[in-house]
Amino acid sequence: MPRVSAEHLERRRRQILDAAQECFARKGFHATSMQDVFAESGLSAGAVYRYFKSKDDLIAALAADAMVLIGGVLAELVQRDPLPTPSAVIGALTSEIVRIGESSGRVRLAPQAWALAAIDPEGHPYVGAAIGMFRERWREYADRMRAAGWLAPDADTDAVAKTLLGIMPGFLLQHVLLGDTDPEAMARGMELLFDFRKP
Repeated sequence: MPRVSAEHLERRRRQILDAAQECFARKGFHATSMQDVFAESGLSAGAVYRYFKSKDDLIAALAADAMVLIGGVLAELVQRDPLPTPSAVIGALTSEIVRIGESSGRVRLAPQAWALAAIDPEGHPYVGAAIGMFRERWREYADRMRAAGWLAPDADTDAVAKTLLGIMPGFLLQHVLLGDTDPEAMARGMELLFDFRKP
């Protein structure tokens, strides 16, 4: 029996996630059932359940995928020369969050995915891995900030990374729930607080 390629598995996973995203966008995630996802994807229940055990798993995977996309933007920013300031990085990342949210709505699932991952062992690997990857990119940025003299030579870059990571959920919650926080405000706030570079 021929082995199924990794590419085929990823295509099938993507097919299911795209179907779930379409259903969530059309009906909302509370009103969407797994039967809706089966119908939208054109796959059997068994085929879908091979990849995702529940609707909560789908939500966690969609949110994690959005975080991976944003993490890719951060990885590119971290490698730029000259190194962008914290305000420039936060401005670019929050702009990407807004763009992804407008095009797919996936970032709006993130708070629910975080809550699910905290209590659901099935959803935890998706979200935990994405957050861990994101924090590692922040640590690389903090290392470069230290090398550039923007941080003290003995600065704890792990602590800096954890702090910078904490800014992004705060932006998302304010943007989604309050509607009065945008990338320009975040970049301006970062510049006022953290851009202490000497001329």
